[in-house]
Amino acid sequence: MTPPLTLWALSDGRAGMRNQALGLAEAVGRRVPSRVVEKRIAVRQPWDRLPRALWGDPFARLSASSDPLEPPWPDVLVACGRRTVPFALALGDRCFTVQTQDPRVSPGRFGLVVPPAHDGLEGANVVPILGSPNRLSEARLAGEGAALEAALPPLPRPLAAVLIGGPSKAYRMTPAAVDGIAARLEEAAAAGFGLLVTFSRRTPKDTEEELRSRLADLPAWVWDGAPIGGVENPYPGLLGLAEVVLVTEESANMLTEAAFTGRPVHLLRLEGGSPKWRRLHEDLEGRGALRPGAPLSQRWSYEPLRETDRAAEAVLAALRLSGKVRG
Repeated sequence: MTPPLTLWALSDGRAGMRNQALGLAEAVGRRVPSRVVEKRIAVRQPWDRLPRALWGDPFARLSASSDPLEPPWPDVLVACGRRTVPFALALGDRCFTVQTQDPRVSPGRFGLVVPPAHDGLEGANVVPILGSPNRLSEARLAGEGAALEAALPPLPRPLAAVLIGGPSKAYRMTPAAVDGIAARLEEAAAAGFGLLVTFSRRTPKDTEEELRSRLADLPAWVWDGAPIGGVENPYPGLLGLAEVVLVTEESANMLTEAAFTGRPVHLLRLEGGSPKWRRLHEDLEGRGALRPGAPLSQRWSYEPLRETDRAAEAVLAALRLSGKVRG
């Protein structure tokens, strides 16, 4: 019998990064006896602003606030984010390394690379997935959905989850885009939906204030950042309760998490875009999650997205080939 594996989930601590690393590590841990340890790195100045090629020994660049990266080394390192790349490369001869996202170096330097398919990365040890790994499970959505529902004020049914992100390299959150989002939410309310709204850390403050003002007279609950229903963040609960999901189009994480539900997903449009993001949206259309132009009243279903599970199976297959897992 294979001894329990130790997996490190390595990131710089930003929510999107840590969720990807933890999500994939935990998915592996649900399949074989494992212990998942989260590791958050912080690189000290001035190295945090310099190219990684100038770092030299990456372990010498960690700040005092970083989690220690020292023996005993893990069996498997699951890392996410460009700042983690030097550490994954340095640990390549000490453990099996899995890098999510595009590391911007040769994929062959890792045990496995799990990038978003829309990045177009290829290689013998590359396993592209639609979107990004996440920490969702059916049990989590059901349990946290029930806890959230018990704590919510009365709202019309059905419920729509509203996931609002922020500007990115490809997209701009202009006043016109914000006005379009508000109009779409007013349309949802007029169609009889109760709105469950959450903003991301990337949402500009003035945008959030404008949308909160526009939502004030609508049947909407807007998360204020405080724990509710016994959970720190109601995001999984929102997805568990929603009959439809409205999500801004710039976040691969939020889009594919919305598609985890198997329920209709509608884009909240921003200004901008790129071929890469069009590929992601087209892939989601192909899976049945998105139907451009569909009215909010239209209901449909599709096979819920389970790309984290698929990536975890690929990691296990690679571990079996390496001899770290038997059977």
